[in-house]
Amino acid sequence: MSTAWENISQHARPVSLPDAYLRLKTVLDDPKSNLADVADVVGNDPAMAARLLRIVNSAYFGLATEVDTVSRAVALLGTQDVHDLMLAASVTQSFQGLSDQVVDMPRFWLKSVLCAICARELATLCNVLDSERLFVGGLLRDIGHLLIYQAEPHKAQRAIELAQLQNAPLYKAERAVLGIDYARVGAELMRQWQLPQSLWEPTEFHIEPESSGDFALFTALVHIAAVLADAADRDQDIDSALEAVSGTAWELTGLSPAECAAVPHKAHPQVTGVMQLILPHAQAA
Repeated sequence: MSTAWENISQHARPVSLPDAYLRLKTVLDDPKSNLADVADVVGNDPAMAARLLRIVNSAYFGLATEVDTVSRAVALLGTQDVHDLMLAASVTQSFQGLSDQVVDMPRFWLKSVLCAICARELATLCNVLDSERLFVGGLLRDIGHLLIYQAEPHKAQRAIELAQLQNAPLYKAERAVLGIDYARVGAELMRQWQLPQSLWEPTEFHIEPESSGDFALFTALVHIAAVLADAADRDQDIDSALEAVSGTAWELTGLSPAECAAVPHKAHPQVTGVMQLILPHAQAA
């Protein structure tokens, strides 16, 4: 483990996942567990149960009939989607209370939610079945910055200024100033949380998808989604932003710039609803 990561992890506010999520993960990690066991764990936590039912009955899923029991919600979604959606809500909960003086939290989550929805839409275009996992991958790809901004605010600002001065990617400036980049920091945190490789690998390598391994397609999709979300955040022209997409990502996904450019237009109308679902404490701008 690098000294730079240790320094950041020691100086940032400790971040742990809620006990309710940890209980859910314990059951899901047990090969002997079944859908009923998962439903019991969720049902025994009123806040988690309410959140799951609110999500499954939202326009996000667009189901024809209302789902009024946790057991039916779990049966409809399956264990992985239940895990991924509860993880998304749990991570945002874990970072509640971070001062807006450190980072503009509403703006941060707005961009993260847009990235999540774009990743899900791109996955659908590629016929990837695990679209909810891509949603979570897009949502979490930038969480390393929340630790960096807490632990090293002055160096973080210096990295931003260096990136602007050199017209270079921020992650390269962070490596020069901090000795580590936000993607690596986020992945280290996710490994500390014992999240699956299909989540931490896209976080670590979405900045350089050619370095990805077992989950190269997932990583490429998060890479493109991040380009789209960052462009929207900066009010940058999408076509010019897509010029920064890695050739590896185009090859792996088989997507065209025209297909990707259309994705934010489909994603934007969903942002407010998703913000209210997984971030009830945040206000979408």
